[in-house]
Amino acid sequence: MKYFCHKSSDVQSEKIGHGTTIWQFVVVLPDAEIGNNCNINSHVFIENDVEIGNNVTVKSGVQIWDGLRLQDNVFIGPNVTFTNDIVPRSKQYPKAFEKTIIQKGASIGANATIIAGNQIGEFALVGAGAVITKPVGKNELWVGNPAKIIGFVTREGEILDLDLIHKRSNKRYRWNNNELVESND
Repeated sequence: MKYFCHKSSDVQSEKIGHGTTIWQFVVVLPDAEIGNNCNINSHVFIENDVEIGNNVTVKSGVQIWDGLRLQDNVFIGPNVTFTNDIVPRSKQYPKAFEKTIIQKGASIGANATIIAGNQIGEFALVGAGAVITKPVGKNELWVGNPAKIIGFVTREGEILDLDLIHKRSNKRYRWNNNELVESND
């Protein structure tokens, strides 16, 4: 077997990558795609029109609905909530569900809610309990309800304020070729 699946899970998809681990009580519908070396924790539901990249972690209690795209190296914390229909009605379905893209290296904290159609930028960090109602840019740090930007996060996970200053060390950063780098000033 190219991936591990706990015997209590219902994995209907054949598009599961090498080295992926699927734990207890997970349901994966037939058209879902999951990349290599992913860790899908217990009590996760993954619908059909879903693409999950490589090295993705999805913690317990998450439902990944049609239209969701998780790129490589994404972290989804426990009980994160995604939506895919802006105006849901019982037994009434849109022609197409909203697309939500979580770009490579982004992390979403526990119990955050991501409203359908928003993109979370590369290496961004959404704080625990945040409610995302707008697109989040690359390396941005968003918290609150509704969430707002309060700083930036380096690729390595260092927290910076809005002036690109590291909160603990007071080191300054700057943008260089669309990447946050330590400033030599």
